[in-house]
Parts: sequence; structure tokens; C-alpha cells
Amino acid sequence: MNDEIMRIAIEEAVRGSAAGEVPVGAVIVFEGSVVSSAHNENRSMKDPTCHAEMTAIRKAAAVLGNERLVGCDMYVTKEPCAMCAGAIVHARIKRLFIGATDEKYGACGTVINVCGNRVLNHVPEIIFGVLSGVAGELLKDFFRDKRK
Repeated sequence: MNDEIMRIAIEEAVRGSAAGEVPVGAVIVFEGSVVSSAHNENRSMKDPTCHAEMTAIRKAAAVLGNERLVGCDMYVTKEPCAMCAGAIVHARIKRLFIGATDEKYGACGTVINVCGNRVLNHVPEIIFGVLSGVAGELLKDFFRDKRK
């Protein structure tokens, strides 16, 4: 099931890339059903908070009628940044499935540790490496094309 849901996140990332956004996709699942999905839109919306994770959290909160997403899992193609990791903690996401690590901005243990920080009042379970090769290639291809 993890691979199936991550494929939905990858489809979102591809949609974002086609629109000129950094290819990151996120999906939130509650009780086995997808409640939201999103891709980066910060460039098109001219809003630095429109990362895939933030938009997926906003949508899921609206669908579930609660700012606390207790019992929800998030699948994201790239390790969340500090902003998104903070929102994941505040939303009380139960489990976080991550495709590719982020060696520059990753806030789930790679560069800094927001999601896994035991000092905070909530620590989601973090699972790295779900379809990491596919997720990583999307990012590499996007930035290689931008450099051309």
C-alpha cells in the first residue's frame, strides 16, 4: 500500500513540475482513504507557504473538519523543510512516509530534526525511502533541465 499511495504523490509532483514548480507531491490518508493530495504551488501562487505538504494539510483539515489530523498518514516525495515539518508536528500527523531525502533543507533528520525531535509535544513516525529512486530522479531531472 505504501508504494501505491506514494505513486499518487509522485503523480502530484509530476503535475507540479509540468507547471514549472519544484516537483514535490504530498498525499494524506485517513483510515485507508486518501483525503487530500497536492503539489508545490509556491511559484504560481507567489506564496512561500504553498508547499505540497502545507496545501495537503490545509485540504485534509477542511475535509476532516479538524486542525488536528490525528490518525492520518502523510506521503511526501521529498523530505519536508522546516516550515512543513513544523506543520506536520502541529497537525499531529501519525506517520510520515518520505521518498527522497533533502540534503540542503531536510527537516526530518537529514539536515535538522523537527519531525523527529523528542522535545516537541508530538513526534510522528518517520519512514524514509518509499520509492526514493523515482522521487529523487524527478528532482534531479527538474533541476538539470532548469540549468540548461
